[in-house]
Amino acid sequence: MTSTATVSLDQAHRQSLADGTAGTALLHIERALSGRGPWAKAHALIRQVATGPIDGGDHAGLYYGAPAVAFMLHTAGGDGRPRYEQALATLDHHVAGLARRRLSTAVTRTNAGEYTRFNEYDLFYGLVGIGALLLLRQPGSDTLGDVLRYLVRLTRPSRHDGVELPGWWVPHDPDPTLPTPGGHANLGMAHGAAGILALLALAARAGHVVEGQHEALERLTDWFEHWRQHSLDGPWCPQWITLTALRTGRPTQQRPGRPSWCYGTPGIARALQLAALATGDTTRQHLAEQALLASLSDQNLTRISDPGLCHGAAGLYQTVYRAARDSTDPALRRRLPCLAAALTAHTRLRHGHNERPEEGLLTGRAGVELALETTRRTAPPHSGWDACLLIT
Repeated sequence: MTSTATVSLDQAHRQSLADGTAGTALLHIERALSGRGPWAKAHALIRQVATGPIDGGDHAGLYYGAPAVAFMLHTAGGDGRPRYEQALATLDHHVAGLARRRLSTAVTRTNAGEYTRFNEYDLFYGLVGIGALLLLRQPGSDTLGDVLRYLVRLTRPSRHDGVELPGWWVPHDPDPTLPTPGGHANLGMAHGAAGILALLALAARAGHVVEGQHEALERLTDWFEHWRQHSLDGPWCPQWITLTALRTGRPTQQRPGRPSWCYGTPGIARALQLAALATGDTTRQHLAEQALLASLSDQNLTRISDPGLCHGAAGLYQTVYRAARDSTDPALRRRLPCLAAALTAHTRLRHGHNERPEEGLLTGRAGVELALETTRRTAPPHSGWDACLLIT
């Protein structure tokens, strides 16, 4: 285990779930577990990822470095057979230490009254992602409990310059090309409140509850309901809330975004459905499922322009697939063949344009192929690879 200073660019690329070899390895692990591919290919990719130093620096998260490698190896045991146990035990130790260091920094920041940032708490870089891994690998640990307590605290409002802001308010822009003067409260699954809500809900459903966790689920659900907008295409939430929106009570976003996992209604609706399932609130579960169903209109689906997982057809299919399995209403399940056909069409179109497929999970070929694997089966993925999306 080492820091970035001793990790080459090639080694860093290999241990990235987002756009590197670790993400590609997930595809071949899933195929090997389902009997659709050879273990030799999966093992070869795993060796590529694990050869050389693994980045265990404090910037590592679920999608990069030691946590990403641990997640990759964890999926290889999806059939219940022990694989890579010694390596996983070593990585578990380092991930727990990383989580404790990150928590210490976060608590110091909170006690000082400073703003949080994406890389402190979100799914890709922060403690939500690390918490998701701990829920899989170390579910009964004090470290997971402390991550949950931190997230509960993050759902409580805080005051800055006389203004009450949600605890996950960040002072920076969501993207360099999308300025939000004064900061913003992100609502998406990848960087915002939906990710916090989903992890707290998944932990509660698994029986891991800390003081204030159910209240935090209620607070976050209330937040989404407060900012819910209505249109002919159904209810939707803005991608983020700016300081201006907070003051006026009206979001700057005027229409629903594309129906994607990372920022759109599907990811948010799945998080709300999980929270309702965790608290036994059948009314809110129905509302979440109806919002998800409404986002799947033919008009909305035209806004999907690529096959990828993050904001494309693959992520949409996988999210709806998981939501449909938890729903008693067959309506979502009936939409899956249409979504599978759309995913296939987007994939063929990309190939027809002779675009070089990107490596990795989020926007690359591996994520698309993993979702296509799901379309071919009636059972969930053997490896549980989509746990890194916080939809299961």
